[in-house]
Amino acid sequence: MSYSKFNLDELLTNFNLNLVEVQGKFNNLPEVLPSKILQELFQDYVPLAVAIGSEKARSELIVAPILVEIKKQLNNQISIFSGIEFNVIPDQGLNGFCDFIISHSNKQLVIEAPVVALVKAKNDNLKSGFSQCIAEMLAAQIFNQRKGNNIDKIYGVVTTGTVWQFLELESETIIVDLAEYSINNLSKIFGILISLVRSGIH
Repeated sequence: MSYSKFNLDELLTNFNLNLVEVQGKFNNLPEVLPSKILQELFQDYVPLAVAIGSEKARSELIVAPILVEIKKQLNNQISIFSGIEFNVIPDQGLNGFCDFIISHSNKQLVIEAPVVALVKAKNDNLKSGFSQCIAEMLAAQIFNQRKGNNIDKIYGVVTTGTVWQFLELESETIIVDLAEYSINNLSKIFGILISLVRSGIH
């Protein structure tokens, strides 16, 4: 089994998780304007990613540039991993490849605790990515605990590149923000991501 094999019901049951649905949980976080360079690039990148339509295109042309911009704005205090294997408890299905992992470490050669956020790219239905993203968040929580760096909250993102939804794991409770945030308001998405990733950085 792996992250991608779970359905939501068995994931919640197997790991005794509580699911809480909230509309607009992250909506009040301050907006942050990304750099002019990113805004200019997205005039070409976003239409191209949408036209291609694949998860790979959306990851490379929309998600990755946003995460690199966040890393830059946070003075390289975080590390970003793309398409890397993250095997935590293979016999319970908490293993496999993650689209993006964000860690509060400036080391880029190896994943170090604490892992703070996981990003799952989809090319269509966001809801279909929830279970995989939650499984990855749970793995990150366990990974951090094993490393003695047990931060309070792990964040998750499921995105088509043009539409974004955000999740939070604290203890055994998963909160899903039911609001969908559009790339048309890039400052809103960027502000939420900056706030979530920055939390815990000292």
